[in-house]
Amino acid sequence: MRADRLLSLLLLLQNRGRMTAPDLAAELEVSVRTVYRDIEALIVSGVPVRADRGPAGGYRLMDGYRTRLTGLTDAEAGALFLAGAPGPARDLGLGPVLATAQLKLRAALPAEPAARTRLVEERFHLDAPAWFRDADPVPHLAPVAQAVWEQRVLRAHYRRWRGEVHRELRPLGVVLKGGIWYLVALVDEALRTYRMSRFLAVEITDEVFARPPAFELAAYWTESSRRLEDACHQGTAQVRLSPRAQRLLPMQFGAAGTQALETAGEPDHEGWVQVELPVEAQAVAVGDLLRLGTEAEVLGPPELRRALAETVSAPADRYAREP
Repeated sequence: MRADRLLSLLLLLQNRGRMTAPDLAAELEVSVRTVYRDIEALIVSGVPVRADRGPAGGYRLMDGYRTRLTGLTDAEAGALFLAGAPGPARDLGLGPVLATAQLKLRAALPAEPAARTRLVEERFHLDAPAWFRDADPVPHLAPVAQAVWEQRVLRAHYRRWRGEVHRELRPLGVVLKGGIWYLVALVDEALRTYRMSRFLAVEITDEVFARPPAFELAAYWTESSRRLEDACHQGTAQVRLSPRAQRLLPMQFGAAGTQALETAGEPDHEGWVQVELPVEAQAVAVGDLLRLGTEAEVLGPPELRRALAETVSAPADRYAREP
Protein backbone atom coordinates (compact mmCIF):
# COMPACT_ATOMS: atom_id res chain seq x y z
CA MET A 1 0.00 0.00 0.00
CA ARG A 2 1.15 3.53 -0.74
CA ALA A 3 0.70 4.70 2.86
CA ASP A 4 3.07 1.96 4.09
CA ARG A 5 5.59 2.89 1.40
CA LEU A 6 5.46 6.61 2.31
CA LEU A 7 6.09 5.73 5.96
CA SER A 8 8.99 3.48 4.98
CA LEU A 9 10.48 6.28 2.85
CA LEU A 10 10.15 8.74 5.73
CA LEU A 11 11.79 6.32 8.17
CA LEU A 12 14.63 5.63 5.74
CA LEU A 13 15.42 9.35 5.55
CA GLN A 14 15.16 9.66 9.33
CA ASN A 15 17.41 6.66 10.06
CA ARG A 16 20.01 7.05 7.34
CA GLY A 17 20.14 10.73 6.61
CA ARG A 18 20.71 11.88 3.04
CA MET A 19 19.79 9.30 0.37
CA THR A 20 19.58 9.54 -3.41
CA ALA A 21 16.44 8.70 -5.37
CA PRO A 22 18.03 5.53 -6.87
CA ASP A 23 19.05 4.37 -3.37
CA LEU A 24 15.54 4.92 -2.07
CA ALA A 25 14.07 3.14 -5.09
CA ALA A 26 16.32 0.12 -4.46
CA GLU A 27 15.36 -0.04 -0.77
CA LEU A 28 11.64 0.28 -1.47
CA GLU A 29 11.73 -1.95 -4.57
CA VAL A 30 10.00 0.67 -6.74
CA SER A 31 10.99 2.85 -9.68
CA VAL A 32 12.85 6.16 -9.32
CA ARG A 33 9.80 7.91 -10.80
CA THR A 34 7.68 6.48 -7.97
CA VAL A 35 10.18 7.85 -5.44
CA TYR A 36 9.84 11.32 -6.97
CA ARG A 37 6.05 11.12 -6.63
CA ASP A 38 6.29 9.88 -3.05
CA ILE A 39 8.71 12.65 -2.07
CA GLU A 40 6.31 15.20 -3.51
CA ALA A 41 3.44 13.62 -1.53
CA LEU A 42 5.44 13.88 1.71
CA ILE A 43 6.23 17.54 1.07
CA VAL A 44 2.57 18.33 0.32
CA SER A 45 1.57 16.63 3.59
CA GLY A 46 3.93 18.90 5.55
CA VAL A 47 7.00 16.69 6.00
CA PRO A 48 10.11 18.92 5.67
CA VAL A 49 12.05 17.00 2.99
CA ARG A 50 15.01 18.88 1.54
CA ALA A 51 16.62 18.17 -1.86
CA ASP A 52 20.39 18.77 -2.07
CA ARG A 53 21.76 19.07 -5.58
CA GLY A 54 25.18 18.11 -6.89
CA PRO A 55 27.34 14.93 -6.85
CA ALA A 56 26.90 14.52 -3.08
CA GLY A 57 23.24 15.48 -3.17
CA GLY A 58 20.07 13.62 -2.39
CA TYR A 59 17.02 13.89 -0.19
CA ARG A 60 17.13 14.50 3.57
CA LEU A 61 14.87 15.66 6.37
CA MET A 62 15.23 19.11 7.85
CA ASP A 63 17.64 19.10 10.79
CA GLY A 64 15.91 18.20 14.04
CA TYR A 65 12.79 16.70 12.47
CA ARG A 66 11.76 13.26 13.73
CA THR A 67 8.52 11.39 13.11
CA ARG A 68 6.76 9.51 15.90
CA LEU A 69 4.71 7.33 13.53
CA THR A 70 6.58 4.22 14.56
CA GLY A 71 3.87 1.85 15.81
CA LEU A 72 4.37 -1.76 14.71
CA THR A 73 1.60 -3.70 13.01
CA ASP A 74 0.95 -7.28 14.12
CA ALA A 75 2.74 -8.64 11.04
CA GLU A 76 5.76 -6.37 11.58
CA ALA A 77 6.05 -7.32 15.25
CA GLY A 78 5.98 -11.01 14.34
CA ALA A 79 8.51 -10.52 11.55
CA LEU A 80 11.05 -9.05 13.99
CA PHE A 81 11.71 -12.58 15.27
CA LEU A 82 13.28 -13.24 11.85
CA ALA A 83 15.49 -10.15 12.01
CA GLY A 84 18.67 -12.25 12.04
CA ALA A 85 17.61 -14.28 9.01
CA PRO A 86 16.56 -11.99 6.13
CA GLY A 87 16.77 -14.83 3.60
CA PRO A 88 14.24 -17.03 5.42
CA ALA A 89 12.04 -13.98 6.00
CA ARG A 90 12.05 -13.36 2.25
CA ASP A 91 11.19 -17.03 1.60
CA LEU A 92 8.19 -16.67 3.89
CA GLY A 93 7.02 -13.56 2.01
CA LEU A 94 7.89 -11.30 4.96
CA GLY A 95 10.88 -9.48 3.48
CA PRO A 96 9.24 -6.04 3.01
CA VAL A 97 7.35 -6.40 6.31
CA LEU A 98 10.57 -7.16 8.19
CA ALA A 99 12.39 -4.22 6.58
CA THR A 100 9.61 -1.81 7.61
CA ALA A 101 9.51 -3.22 11.16
CA GLN A 102 13.27 -2.73 11.54
CA LEU A 103 13.01 0.83 10.29
CA LYS A 104 10.25 1.60 12.78
CA LEU A 105 12.15 0.02 15.65
CA ARG A 106 15.32 1.96 14.85
CA ALA A 107 13.37 5.21 14.50
CA ALA A 108 11.84 4.72 17.96
CA LEU A 109 15.23 4.22 19.63
CA PRO A 110 17.38 7.00 21.09
CA ALA A 111 20.36 8.03 18.96
CA GLU A 112 23.02 5.89 20.65
CA PRO A 113 21.12 2.54 20.67
CA ALA A 114 19.95 3.22 17.11
CA ALA A 115 23.57 3.68 16.00
CA ARG A 116 24.46 0.46 17.83
CA THR A 117 21.88 -1.51 15.82
CA ARG A 118 23.48 -0.21 12.61
CA LEU A 119 26.92 -1.37 13.80
CA VAL A 120 25.59 -4.85 14.60
CA GLU A 121 23.96 -5.03 11.16
CA GLU A 122 27.25 -4.05 9.51
CA ARG A 123 29.40 -6.52 11.46
CA PHE A 124 27.31 -9.70 11.86
CA HIS A 125 25.56 -11.74 9.21
CA LEU A 126 23.72 -15.07 9.44
CA ASP A 127 23.94 -17.32 6.37
CA ALA A 128 21.66 -20.29 7.06
CA PRO A 129 22.19 -22.60 4.02
CA ALA A 130 24.96 -25.20 4.08
CA TRP A 131 28.05 -24.98 1.86
CA PHE A 132 28.21 -26.44 -1.65
CA ARG A 133 24.48 -27.06 -1.93
CA ASP A 134 21.87 -25.06 -3.76
CA ALA A 135 18.86 -24.08 -1.69
CA ASP A 136 15.77 -26.23 -2.13
CA PRO A 137 13.12 -24.65 -4.37
CA VAL A 138 10.15 -23.86 -2.13
CA PRO A 139 7.45 -22.35 -4.37
CA HIS A 140 4.70 -23.37 -1.93
CA LEU A 141 6.31 -22.03 1.24
CA ALA A 142 4.29 -18.79 1.38
CA PRO A 143 0.83 -20.43 1.18
CA VAL A 144 1.91 -23.13 3.63
CA ALA A 145 3.06 -20.44 6.06
CA GLN A 146 -0.26 -18.64 5.58
CA ALA A 147 -2.12 -21.84 6.47
CA VAL A 148 0.05 -22.17 9.60
CA TRP A 149 -0.78 -18.59 10.66
CA GLU A 150 -4.50 -18.96 10.00
CA GLN A 151 -4.78 -22.55 11.30
CA ARG A 152 -6.42 -23.74 8.12
CA VAL A 153 -6.43 -27.29 6.75
CA LEU A 154 -4.19 -27.83 3.72
CA ARG A 155 -4.85 -30.18 0.82
CA ALA A 156 -1.40 -31.21 -0.38
CA HIS A 157 0.07 -33.19 -3.25
CA TYR A 158 3.38 -34.55 -1.95
CA ARG A 159 6.23 -36.55 -3.50
CA ARG A 160 7.67 -39.34 -1.35
CA TRP A 161 10.49 -41.66 -2.35
CA ARG A 162 7.86 -44.41 -2.73
CA GLY A 163 5.59 -42.30 -4.92
CA GLU A 164 3.20 -39.36 -4.85
CA VAL A 165 0.38 -38.99 -2.30
CA HIS A 166 -2.51 -36.63 -1.54
CA ARG A 167 -2.99 -35.63 2.07
CA GLU A 168 -5.13 -33.33 4.22
CA LEU A 169 -2.79 -31.67 6.68
CA ARG A 170 -3.31 -29.55 9.76
CA PRO A 171 -0.12 -27.45 9.61
CA LEU A 172 1.37 -26.59 13.00
CA GLY A 173 4.70 -24.95 12.14
CA VAL A 174 7.59 -24.54 9.74
CA VAL A 175 11.25 -25.20 10.55
CA LEU A 176 14.43 -24.14 8.75
CA LYS A 177 17.21 -26.69 9.30
CA GLY A 178 20.56 -26.38 7.51
CA GLY A 179 19.02 -24.28 4.76
CA ILE A 180 16.14 -26.75 4.22
CA TRP A 181 12.52 -25.90 5.05
CA TYR A 182 10.23 -28.45 6.73
CA LEU A 183 6.56 -28.48 7.67
CA VAL A 184 5.32 -30.11 10.88
CA ALA A 185 1.67 -31.12 10.54
CA LEU A 186 -1.01 -33.33 12.02
CA VAL A 187 -2.28 -36.14 9.79
CA ASP A 188 -4.98 -38.37 11.26
CA GLU A 189 -3.96 -37.33 14.80
CA ALA A 190 -0.29 -38.23 14.14
CA LEU A 191 2.53 -35.71 13.92
CA ARG A 192 4.48 -35.86 10.64
CA THR A 193 7.36 -33.87 9.15
CA TYR A 194 7.38 -32.96 5.46
CA ARG A 195 10.22 -31.52 3.37
CA MET A 196 8.83 -28.34 1.85
CA SER A 197 10.51 -28.72 -1.55
CA ARG A 198 8.64 -32.00 -2.15
CA PHE A 199 5.21 -30.38 -2.19
CA LEU A 200 3.92 -30.48 -5.77
CA ALA A 201 0.75 -28.49 -5.04
CA VAL A 202 -1.06 -27.08 -2.00
CA GLU A 203 -4.54 -25.67 -1.50
CA ILE A 204 -5.66 -23.72 1.55
CA THR A 205 -9.18 -24.76 2.54
CA ASP A 206 -11.79 -22.79 4.48
CA GLU A 207 -11.72 -25.36 7.29
CA VAL A 208 -10.18 -24.02 10.50
CA PHE A 209 -8.68 -26.44 13.03
CA ALA A 210 -7.68 -26.15 16.69
CA ARG A 211 -4.02 -26.54 17.58
CA PRO A 212 -3.22 -29.18 20.19
CA PRO A 213 -2.88 -27.17 23.42
CA ALA A 214 0.21 -29.06 24.59
CA PHE A 215 2.11 -28.88 21.28
CA GLU A 216 5.40 -26.94 21.31
CA LEU A 217 7.19 -26.70 17.97
CA ALA A 218 10.72 -26.29 19.34
CA ALA A 219 10.35 -29.20 21.78
CA TYR A 220 8.87 -31.45 19.09
CA TRP A 221 11.67 -30.64 16.65
CA THR A 222 14.40 -31.29 19.23
CA GLU A 223 12.93 -34.67 20.14
CA SER A 224 12.27 -35.56 16.49
CA SER A 225 15.86 -34.70 15.54
CA ARG A 226 17.20 -36.81 18.40
CA ARG A 227 15.11 -39.81 17.30
CA LEU A 228 16.32 -39.40 13.72
CA GLU A 229 19.96 -39.31 14.82
CA ASP A 230 19.46 -42.39 17.00
CA ALA A 231 17.84 -44.24 14.09
CA CYS A 232 20.63 -43.25 11.71
CA HIS A 233 23.45 -44.39 14.02
CA GLN A 234 23.01 -48.15 13.71
CA GLY A 235 26.42 -49.27 14.92
CA THR A 236 29.94 -48.39 16.00
CA ALA A 237 33.12 -48.70 13.96
CA GLN A 238 36.60 -49.13 15.37
CA VAL A 239 38.83 -46.87 13.29
CA ARG A 240 42.54 -46.00 13.25
CA LEU A 241 43.19 -42.41 12.28
CA SER A 242 46.32 -40.65 11.08
CA PRO A 243 47.08 -37.16 12.43
CA ARG A 244 45.54 -35.67 9.28
CA ALA A 245 42.38 -37.82 9.60
CA GLN A 246 42.04 -36.63 13.19
CA ARG A 247 41.76 -33.08 11.87
CA LEU A 248 39.29 -34.16 9.19
CA LEU A 249 37.00 -36.21 11.42
CA PRO A 250 35.02 -33.32 13.00
CA MET A 251 34.47 -31.81 9.54
CA GLN A 252 33.35 -35.11 8.00
CA PHE A 253 31.33 -36.53 10.91
CA GLY A 254 30.29 -33.43 12.90
CA ALA A 255 29.57 -33.83 16.60
CA ALA A 256 29.96 -37.64 16.41
CA GLY A 257 33.51 -37.20 15.11
CA THR A 258 34.38 -34.65 17.79
CA GLN A 259 33.07 -36.90 20.57
CA ALA A 260 34.94 -39.91 19.15
CA LEU A 261 38.23 -37.99 19.28
CA GLU A 262 37.60 -36.94 22.89
CA THR A 263 37.59 -40.61 23.95
CA ALA A 264 40.46 -41.71 21.66
CA GLY A 265 43.26 -43.88 22.97
CA GLU A 266 46.89 -42.85 23.21
CA PRO A 267 48.64 -42.16 19.86
CA ASP A 268 51.16 -44.71 18.61
CA HIS A 269 54.71 -43.85 17.51
CA GLU A 270 53.37 -42.50 14.18
CA GLY A 271 50.70 -40.38 15.84
CA TRP A 272 47.76 -42.64 14.82
CA VAL A 273 44.93 -43.11 17.34
CA GLN A 274 42.06 -45.57 17.62
CA VAL A 275 38.48 -44.30 18.08
CA GLU A 276 34.97 -45.69 18.49
CA LEU A 277 32.91 -43.92 15.82
CA PRO A 278 29.07 -44.12 15.55
CA VAL A 279 28.08 -44.96 11.96
CA GLU A 280 24.90 -45.29 9.95
CA ALA A 281 23.78 -48.33 7.94
CA GLN A 282 26.65 -50.23 6.33
CA ALA A 283 26.10 -48.86 2.81
CA VAL A 284 26.18 -45.30 4.13
CA ALA A 285 29.08 -45.97 6.51
CA VAL A 286 31.26 -47.29 3.67
CA GLY A 287 30.82 -44.08 1.68
CA ASP A 288 31.36 -41.88 4.72
CA LEU A 289 34.55 -43.66 5.82
CA LEU A 290 36.02 -43.72 2.33
CA ARG A 291 36.04 -39.93 2.38
CA LEU A 292 38.95 -40.20 4.82
CA GLY A 293 40.94 -41.97 2.10
CA THR A 294 44.21 -43.62 3.07
CA GLU A 295 44.36 -41.61 6.30
CA ALA A 296 42.10 -44.11 8.10
CA GLU A 297 41.83 -47.86 8.62
CA VAL A 298 38.65 -49.59 9.78
CA LEU A 299 39.49 -52.35 12.25
CA GLY A 300 35.95 -53.54 12.90
CA PRO A 301 33.33 -54.76 12.92
CA PRO A 302 34.53 -57.47 10.49
CA GLU A 303 31.56 -57.12 8.10
CA LEU A 304 32.21 -53.38 7.69
CA ARG A 305 35.92 -53.97 7.09
CA ARG A 306 35.08 -56.60 4.43
CA ALA A 307 32.60 -54.25 2.76
CA LEU A 308 35.25 -51.53 2.57
CA ALA A 309 37.80 -53.99 1.15
CA GLU A 310 35.36 -55.11 -1.56
CA THR A 311 34.46 -51.52 -2.40
CA VAL A 312 38.07 -50.34 -2.83
CA SER A 313 39.19 -53.49 -4.68
CA ALA A 314 36.75 -52.93 -7.55
CA PRO A 315 38.23 -49.61 -8.74
CA ALA A 316 41.74 -50.91 -8.01
CA ASP A 317 41.17 -53.83 -10.40
CA ARG A 318 39.57 -51.52 -12.94
CA TYR A 319 42.47 -49.08 -12.98
CA ALA A 320 45.04 -51.87 -13.06
CA ARG A 321 43.84 -52.72 -16.60
CA GLU A 322 44.59 -50.72 -19.70
CA PRO A 323 41.61 -48.66 -20.80
